[in-house]
Amino acid sequence: MTDTCFADHARRLAGFVCLQLGWRPDHFWDATPAELAAIWASHQQISEPFNTPPSMHDITNLMEKFPDG
Repeated sequence: MTDTCFADHARRLAGFVCLQLGWRPDHFWDATPAELAAIWASHQQISEPFNTPPSMHDITNLMEKFPDG
């Protein structure tokens, strides 16, 4: 088991909000832990539906709507 420290978690979370939300480092460091927790929780709820791969029916519908030519 690998031990991770606060700095490792902070670096990972800072990268997430930078890439996903467009935050600058000062926005991250000015945010409270409660604000970061709320953002993380909302991201988890939003991303859950996208963790399931599309069904064959969905793929067929997309192929019909957007043919490659």
